[in-house]
Amino acid sequence: MPNRRATRRPTLADVAAHASVSAITVSRFFNAPDRVGADARIRIQAAVEALNYVPNLAAGGLASAHNKVVAMVVPNISGPIFAHTLQSLSDGLSDAGYQLLLASSYFSLDAEERAVRAFLGWQPAALVLTSRHHSTGTERLIESAGMPVIETWDLALRRTPFQIGFSHRQVGRDGVRYLAERGYQRIAFVHNSAAGDYSAKERCEGYSDALKAMGRTPQHVTPKDPDPLAAGAEALAWLMAHTPRPDAVFFANDNLACGALLAAQRQGLRVPQDIALFGFGDYAFSDKLLPSLSTIRPPAREIGHCAARHILSLAAGEAPPRHTALPCELIARESA
Repeated sequence: MPNRRATRRPTLADVAAHASVSAITVSRFFNAPDRVGADARIRIQAAVEALNYVPNLAAGGLASAHNKVVAMVVPNISGPIFAHTLQSLSDGLSDAGYQLLLASSYFSLDAEERAVRAFLGWQPAALVLTSRHHSTGTERLIESAGMPVIETWDLALRRTPFQIGFSHRQVGRDGVRYLAERGYQRIAFVHNSAAGDYSAKERCEGYSDALKAMGRTPQHVTPKDPDPLAAGAEALAWLMAHTPRPDAVFFANDNLACGALLAAQRQGLRVPQDIALFGFGDYAFSDKLLPSLSTIRPPAREIGHCAARHILSLAAGEAPPRHTALPCELIARESA
């Protein structure tokens, strides 16, 4: 494939030499670790980390299967925001006889690294990741992967992997511009309570950039409740209890905005007359709320379709674009 790297992946023999043990001992470390002494296990683990070694789990007759499996790590499988991407990617691959293997990191860089290391051991046809924010260990695994790596839901032109997505910072700017054009003066931002949501942090950075360019002071809050609906209600309560109160709130996602909307109604607040609410994601329920939720719709389906086309093109020996920018759509409804 056009983007396979020339970097030689470390072998089991390299690990054995680095740890000063036999290759058989390294093999036992992976297959029957209780049969390896404690000192040897420590040395082998250190060698694995130092060499960035990934065991070849596809050996022993399964190597021919790896060309028909694509691995993907997403921050959250259970949430709605990535569902359309997963479905469209799976549909595009299955038509060509490929299967999609999934793992969820739940916004943890360490969990993503563990998933990537495990997936690479199966030698998939391609590795698909969500965003460009990774641990140092994952970056090293990407660099030596020896297969196409596609980062989705993000766009950073200096990155080496294929990228399909959009600028989250621009989403933040666009949301502020929309609210400001409708006359809102005090616009706050509510973060995701999941600490590792770096894409939401970039949207907040874009929000701050836009407000500062208008000569206004950003105001943002990070709720603590892990449940997004409860977190949205928590954030709204905090904002309403502090002065100056915002007249509009930009939420990191529609779940948070929905929680705030329901809480506002319980508190007797009129939306958007007393407080305007604006989200991100355009979830399936967003147009069914009362009032319906104004939001920004990411190109979720298009990202999955495009990633599938990239993978199939690479498998055919073709060279798809290194960076593919897809537009988000601002959806003006009743809440702002």
